[in-house]
Amino acid sequence: MNADAKTSAVSKVSVIGLGSMGTTLAQLYLDQGYQVTVWNRTPGKAAALVAQGAVLAPSAAEAVRASPTAVMCVYDYKAADAILALPDVAEAITGRLLLQLTTGSPQDARSSEAWAQQHGARYLDGAIQAGPSQMGKPDTPLLLSGAEASYREAEPLLKVLAGNVIYLGEKISAAAAMDLATLSYVYGAILGFLHGARVSEAEGFDVAHYGEIVNGIAPTFGAFLQHEGKVIRSGDYTISESPLRISVEATQRLLDTAKEAGINTEFPAFASGLFQRADAAGLGGEELAAMIKLLRA
Repeated sequence: MNADAKTSAVSKVSVIGLGSMGTTLAQLYLDQGYQVTVWNRTPGKAAALVAQGAVLAPSAAEAVRASPTAVMCVYDYKAADAILALPDVAEAITGRLLLQLTTGSPQDARSSEAWAQQHGARYLDGAIQAGPSQMGKPDTPLLLSGAEASYREAEPLLKVLAGNVIYLGEKISAAAAMDLATLSYVYGAILGFLHGARVSEAEGFDVAHYGEIVNGIAPTFGAFLQHEGKVIRSGDYTISESPLRISVEATQRLLDTAKEAGINTEFPAFASGLFQRADAAGLGGEELAAMIKLLRA
């Protein structure tokens, strides 16, 4: 950080919430020479940060007053709302920027933006898609939405936390919605991976080696899913990569194998059931992405 940046208003930042992630955010700002004010319901969690130069505010309101931007990262929006309802916080937030990095829903984001605007504050909603140990790296992903002017204002602060900040536009709910969309992909993949681990175990195959294989093919399937996303956007489901009917047969094979092996059948039964319904709806002769038609119905 150059001397001009250090003397600018953005060189001050307040961090509210000192769980594992909040503490990491405050540490990253300290490491970059920011003047950091922190607050947490349990003050003892600030000790290590204070030893490095952070200032522990006596109240949430004082933490907000200390800096042009307050970064909040707490357990959930219920906790966030409780903090914002503490004495004098609403008054203190006037004229400042609230950067909300607490995980929540699209409706949470809309409600929080409305609260901020009601109290004369600017508001950005973000979704961190990494663990504490992965923060501050060139590829750390951070989804963000809100007014573009506020995003530009906060950009130096955001770049300290994540090298891969993905600005999704002014619709405040966008970051939370995309966070949920990507989590849907992640949890679907995790369930599929774990079922695959049971298939591997049933056949006496080294599960660690199975994990290595999955890691190796992940980029290829990422590119495939990107293609399917483009198909959905275009609305043209002419077969281009993979006919849906192939997946009807493949998921049935997964289910049959699970039954034969005597392992849990819940995941393949769910997947096979969806693809059977899609085929019955006449989608078997279209691109795999045509499954979206069934999910929209």
